[in-house]
Amino acid sequence: MISNQILQTTIDGLKSITRIDLCMIGTDGKILASTFQNFSINERDVVAFIKSPADSQEIQGYQFFKVFDDAQLEYILLANGGSDDVYMVGKIAAFQIQNLLIAYKERFDKDNFIKNLLLDNLLLVDIYNRAKKLHIETERKRVVLLVETSAEKEVNALETVRNLFGGKPHDFITAVDEKNIIIVKELENDDNYDEIEKTASQVLTIFAKSGQPEAHVSYGTIVNEIKEVSRSYKEAKMALDVGKIFFSDKDVIAYSSLGIGRLIYQLPIPLCKMFIKEFFGGKSPDDFDEETITTINKFFENSLNVSETSRQLYIHRNTLVYRLDKLQKTTGLDLRVFEDAITFKIALMVVKYMNYMETADY
Repeated sequence: MISNQILQTTIDGLKSITRIDLCMIGTDGKILASTFQNFSINERDVVAFIKSPADSQEIQGYQFFKVFDDAQLEYILLANGGSDDVYMVGKIAAFQIQNLLIAYKERFDKDNFIKNLLLDNLLLVDIYNRAKKLHIETERKRVVLLVETSAEKEVNALETVRNLFGGKPHDFITAVDEKNIIIVKELENDDNYDEIEKTASQVLTIFAKSGQPEAHVSYGTIVNEIKEVSRSYKEAKMALDVGKIFFSDKDVIAYSSLGIGRLIYQLPIPLCKMFIKEFFGGKSPDDFDEETITTINKFFENSLNVSETSRQLYIHRNTLVYRLDKLQKTTGLDLRVFEDAITFKIALMVVKYMNYMETADY
């Protein structure tokens, strides 16, 4: 069923061209959209027309037309006047509404197909059969982008994204919950991840310009067959979740850039606690004072280079060595040794993951 707003916009446009007032009426006799001023309909006339076998009829100076959807009566269209010109305008308007019904029904069918495809609700044979029926090419390069908005009640977010991709009929935009918008984007053969990054940035720019709530975009890997689209969706979803934990400063995050964070995210919490306890006893690596944490992070940023780290921290080299020696005594790990540094880095990420999972609202 087309929304009343779309019906109103359609007949407003037709009136501006033809200067003939039009009215859309439901099968229950209620007015859904109208260009008339202070107009009321005689429901008995509508009921009588519905029951009649005629597809169009003139009643008391108005032209009545039936609008069907697959032989099912959906609307009654009323045009103001009894002349041949009004009849012609009414027929054109009814034809336009009929085509809108077909277009919206096709979009709904495609939307349902894409949702079920993403959620793995289709058998392999059904994927290809339904794709063929809906005229969707099965062997094309595609990628899934996930847009998360910060406000659940933002009803315009989905339309904002749809407007951005409005001229690209082979892209699909849908949603499976209130906060996440899914874009299944079809790519050209020579498109790469740079193009996807540009698309993600365009989405963020559109949101910013339209005053929409803050948004984050993630995307999966490029797939070549429609049956693999669900995998790209799962990757984008993981990228969004992992990005919140380990890349909170980024608004766009790719699945391919998650690194070791992707592995940590899949670890069970009891195993993480066991790991921390094994290496650090009762102390957590994020319990150190701010000075120590800053030193550790800067040391990692500079690839374990003592001279460069001390220069950027504006401290003497010996001071940095003293801090690292002190940390070694506390944890048993020497960050100047690559293996120990990796262990400590992983421990910091594990603790960050554990803290996030404890505070996350699931």
